[in-house]
Amino acid sequence: MAGKKETIRDLYTTMRRIREFETCASNLFAEGKIPGFVHLYLGEEAIATGVCANLKGDDYITSTHRGHGHIIAKGGDTKFMMAELFGKATGYCRGKGGSMHIADGSRGIIGANGIVGAGQSISTGVGLTILLHKTDQVCVCFFGDGSTNQATFHESLNLASIWNLPIVFVCENNGYGISLPQSKHQKVKDVADRAPAYGIPGVVVDGNDVFAVSEAAAEAIKRAREGKGPTLVECKTYRQHGHFEGDPAIYKPKEEQEAWLKKDPVKRMVKYMLEEADFTQAEVDAVDKAAQDELKEAIKFAEDSPYPAPETGVEDVYDDIVEEVRDR
Repeated sequence: MAGKKETIRDLYTTMRRIREFETCASNLFAEGKIPGFVHLYLGEEAIATGVCANLKGDDYITSTHRGHGHIIAKGGDTKFMMAELFGKATGYCRGKGGSMHIADGSRGIIGANGIVGAGQSISTGVGLTILLHKTDQVCVCFFGDGSTNQATFHESLNLASIWNLPIVFVCENNGYGISLPQSKHQKVKDVADRAPAYGIPGVVVDGNDVFAVSEAAAEAIKRAREGKGPTLVECKTYRQHGHFEGDPAIYKPKEEQEAWLKKDPVKRMVKYMLEEADFTQAEVDAVDKAAQDELKEAIKFAEDSPYPAPETGVEDVYDDIVEEVRDR
């Protein structure tokens, strides 16, 4: 039980760190301390946590405009993430990328980006590189349901299946493409139903159950490492805030929101820990406090950091920031 308990604690720690980061980001944005747009991962924490728990340090991920959770789950440093949100020179992209463009090549985080579906094409390139280098690495490609109507989705799955690329395509189906419910933007109820068209497995899991996500991801990642090609894993979930901070989300029915909030992945995990996994409330509180303390330090780091100097305005715009592995 000791090993199992430690695994459960690790999963909860990651989920709590993501929840704390996103809660702080929401509050800071409302206070006017974070510029630009912010798209939060609140309510989807179990997906990044469950998937990335099965990855090795040299594996890769591609992210989305809603990428904070992916980056934290893959080992990103919250200090440099928060500094990036603040637009500070100490941020991952020296304050020039903001919330939607955080990357850390040294951790296999190819990057979040603001173009819907772009990560799918990028992951295909990463997968081909892995194949040519003949390593046992894999690439996980995170994306939302709205992007599965893009040409990039179909082209990427087609190429990945033809070449047996070591990619796990993870659809975070939160039910909405911006403000349009899934039922209004595609006929299929399960995005995973599109996988057989490309001759690859399609799996549907409860995206608010970290154990279900982890189990499905483990099988897909194992398959990719063994050279058997890609898998499409669809995780049913729900974003608890609007598409972006400031979006009142009036298009989401109240009853629907209330029903999904009852399935909050973090609260479900706490309930499981206390009722079935032999955790005490004090143990849960200790994890919560550690996450809160971490974010306090991250916010202080960001607030105390300088803005980029004006003369650096055209630096780091192209590939020099990607090529450099910064010694922090």
